Amino acid sequence: MGYGQMLRVSKVEERLDQPPAPLAQRTHSDCVIIRPSRADEGPRPEVSDLSAGAKALGVRLVMIPPGARGMPHFHADHETALYVVSGETEVWHGAGLVERAMVRAGDFIYIPPGAPHLAVNRGDVTSIAVAARTDPADESSTVVIELPRHLAGLLSLPVAL
Repeated sequence: MGYGQMLRVSKVEERLDQPPAPLAQRTHSDCVIIRPSRADEGPRPEVSDLSAGAKALGVRLVMIPPGARGMPHFHADHETALYVVSGETEVWHGAGLVERAMVRAGDFIYIPPGAPHLAVNRGDVTSIAVAARTDPADESSTVVIELPRHLAGLLSLPVAL
């Protein structure tokens, strides 16, 4: 990634720090274009069954601010693939969340159905990823699990929503 591309990522970060925007949809033939319309209303844009009528695919941005984490969970019935746009994220995964991997801007990560996982951002840059999953409904098959004892130190980190 060149220097100019890195500058663009930081500009994206500045834009994403604004309050979420409502969805503005425009239909062209068979396509639905989803855009934020105003920076002070509504959820972040995503492709879902509600926003686009998606039948088998959901796409959204996942953002974890510096010093924050997600909730430990798994998706019972669907696959997830993520492309990391910025930052660096520690991903705990597998049975008991005992496996640890670092993903950085430019990396892809695949999460099969039923695989427990937890993302943690210990860095100083917001971690942003584009997540695609085989379930267009909003979190319909997400199962939150208990944080294992060996990760109890993460309880002090705020949970990114």
